[in-house]
Amino acid sequence: MTYAGIQMFMDKLKQLLNCNDNPLFNNPSIICERPKFQLLYNELGSMIQTLFIYQHLDLHDIPKVDDLKKRFTDAAEEAEYVGDLFLSGVHLRNYGDFLTFEHFNRSLNLDDVMRTFKSVEMEFMSMRIDSMKVDSTQRPERTLKQPALTPAPIYISRNLLGSKKSLDEIFVGHDHDLELIRDKLVQDQKKLDVVSIVGMGGIGKTTLASKVFNDPFVVYHFHVRVWVTVSQTYDKRGLMIQILESIRAQLDLKKVSAQLDLEKASAELDLEKANAELDLEKASDSKLREMVHKQLMGKRYLIVMDDLWHVETWDNIKLFFPNGYNGSRILLTSRLTEVAKHANSNGFIHHLGYLNKEKSWELLCQKVFHDNEYPEWSIKPGMQIVENCQGLPLAVVVIAGVLSKEAWSKWFWGEIAEKTGSYIVGEQNGCLETLGLSYNHLPLHLRECFLYLGGFPEDYKFELQRLIWLWMAEGFIKQDGNRSLEDIAKGYLMYLIDINLVIAADRRKFDGVVKACKVHDLVRELCLRKAKEERFNILQTERLILSSPFSSFITPPHKPVRMFMNNDIDILEFAHPSTQNLRSILWFSDFRSLSDDIAKCFRSFVLLRVLDIQKCRLNDLPIGMELLVHLRYYAIWTTSAVFPSSICNLWCLQTLIYITKGLLFSSFIEKPMNLQTISGVVFGDGIDNFQNYFPCIKELTCPNYVDDFKSLTYLEKLKLIGFPRRRISTVHDSPKVFVKNRITFPATLKALTLADCCLPWRDMSIIQSIPNLQVLKLHKRAFEGSWWNTDGQKFPHLKFLRLEKLDLKVWETCSTSFLCLRQLEIIECGNLEEIPLEIGDIPTLDLIQIRRCRQSVGESVRRIEEEQHDLGNYDLKINVSD
Repeated sequence: MTYAGIQMFMDKLKQLLNCNDNPLFNNPSIICERPKFQLLYNELGSMIQTLFIYQHLDLHDIPKVDDLKKRFTDAAEEAEYVGDLFLSGVHLRNYGDFLTFEHFNRSLNLDDVMRTFKSVEMEFMSMRIDSMKVDSTQRPERTLKQPALTPAPIYISRNLLGSKKSLDEIFVGHDHDLELIRDKLVQDQKKLDVVSIVGMGGIGKTTLASKVFNDPFVVYHFHVRVWVTVSQTYDKRGLMIQILESIRAQLDLKKVSAQLDLEKASAELDLEKANAELDLEKASDSKLREMVHKQLMGKRYLIVMDDLWHVETWDNIKLFFPNGYNGSRILLTSRLTEVAKHANSNGFIHHLGYLNKEKSWELLCQKVFHDNEYPEWSIKPGMQIVENCQGLPLAVVVIAGVLSKEAWSKWFWGEIAEKTGSYIVGEQNGCLETLGLSYNHLPLHLRECFLYLGGFPEDYKFELQRLIWLWMAEGFIKQDGNRSLEDIAKGYLMYLIDINLVIAADRRKFDGVVKACKVHDLVRELCLRKAKEERFNILQTERLILSSPFSSFITPPHKPVRMFMNNDIDILEFAHPSTQNLRSILWFSDFRSLSDDIAKCFRSFVLLRVLDIQKCRLNDLPIGMELLVHLRYYAIWTTSAVFPSSICNLWCLQTLIYITKGLLFSSFIEKPMNLQTISGVVFGDGIDNFQNYFPCIKELTCPNYVDDFKSLTYLEKLKLIGFPRRRISTVHDSPKVFVKNRITFPATLKALTLADCCLPWRDMSIIQSIPNLQVLKLHKRAFEGSWWNTDGQKFPHLKFLRLEKLDLKVWETCSTSFLCLRQLEIIECGNLEEIPLEIGDIPTLDLIQIRRCRQSVGESVRRIEEEQHDLGNYDLKINVSD
């Protein structure tokens, strides 16, 4: 258990002692045990003050202090386990489940925990007395080999949150390789050809392929470019969906029209629209194959197949790709030469080599010092460091992450140079040892956050917001002053990205903020190895021997186990008493038979904190959800439109992701829920005062006839949805518009999306009064009217503005209306005549994107670009798609 986990446990105890409106807490069985809970709360607070809060710089036996801290946190974890089992037992008895209740403790037994607390406290006090007896001049001095154990600061660096060029874009030492691969791809050969990049893990295959994929000449040469990641856990259906989604994302009819006749281009558009309306997840495998073939036929395409491991995988997918004798290419990356040869024995195979010493040093300097001069003293230890990395870019990058935190410490560079000298990077084990240096320098409160990433599937792309919610639910985030846990968690993640253990995989275009991240395969292996060493129990079904599923996790029983499910198994195999320490289940594949089975397991999984089954599209909700009283994070995808009232009794719930169509909350909610995030839920007629039921809500989707949001003092994201016009049958059904001085928004609101609200443009004054609004998206029929004048309106902090499918014809504005705007998007506004030239004078504007608008709109944007070039502004980018 981390310090953050202890804090969360104490918050739970405080609620249990002081909350009088929770039926569970007022149960006689719990009331009679409140003195024990109070004693536990007091002891935890006292031990935290003793071991963590006070600075014991006079204690020379640091390892002994660390051992006492570990014994204390283990005892605190056992106390939580005992207490949670007791609460679950009482909860089950409340629901009349006396048979299951017999297997739980009927009384709260914390004797062993309290004895451990007392023993730790006495040993610590004895150390303090011994230290005071030792004359300070006789104490061994702290050598340079053992720096003080002060936690590293966690921060969000400017470079990570908003720079135009992030550190992960630095490309050193492979310029010749890039030119060679690019020339092979675009050479004049009509037959479909395969080009391969082969090399060990961490050598830079994916980085090189990405640079080739985004090379301007390659972008120009190919009509369609598709990137798919294959990896060891290959899924043919998922691969086809990746291809189709990639094609959708880059649809550009301008190129199609330039290469094909207008009639064929029109047919292309009809096909794209038909595919856009088809739910890929519901399509059969044969339909997906047909769609892939149609999308690629007739086009000169480039397919990047990243991280191919098996020849059988290639045999299964090669039939997807038609040979139109038009110069199409497939670019493979693999660690195995035999896979590349099997794909095309006569094709070009490029063996990616190691960086030389000079290029390794250049990469290290760019990562550590960015574009600044490096100190003269850093050359000697730095050269030793890069020599020990033996030209492996991943090792250089990760070591650079360690050094970047102590960039100007001569002693620290010497220390790292000495440590890397004992490792051989040419083999995977040696590389893992080198990467382990970065882990060893992580602050203690970040280690569990990092190890947690190893449980997810290979090449998994972490959505930033979801990962943060999971970390919070797992108890990894340490409270720090008045900052929200989400902000603190973002700082944790940015720190891991900053030291290159985590890769920023996707950034928002208008401000560079990280949206998604991933970890390299070798870093994931490091997570799993360190997790095993430190008994951070990760259970992966892809590595599981079902004959004895929990044999290695039975002792000690209070240690939490987290199960990551990536293949189809019988969940009932895990439903027995030894799984009471199972705290998390995360499912990554669509197994629709799960519903009935998991409902039968809830009595064995009563201590669950995290249940993520949103990949399993269920027809109905699992029965027995009310048993999971400790649940903090719940994600589900269901076709059921009935929201169960039992969820309101889950008093620990922080995050609810409920994906469905047509789900409505109604008036059955009887008491406030302590939810911080509700995603995928629409509020219904029965909740006009939903702020009374969800006071802590941060993200909300609701109909636009609700007009009072000011009391939601935590709300940051709001989506208002009206009724599509085709559903309006009478005057009484017409959408309600904002009433000036009545509709209210909280000052905390940062992102607002409107759709089908049919508002008059004059009501925009209500929106522009939101003081912290950064993102505004106006979708189909959000506003009605042909003229919008923003001259008298100011959006002081707005960074992103999207206008989509509006009937707007004339837009008048001035540059002072949008002082902070970074990105403007205009999509399918068929009546709009032009973009105001004043938009170009906005000093912060980086990008204007125009998609499927009138030709005159594109012409006006190009005039803006020319005018800005004449003024010396070449930072503004223009993207116009017919």
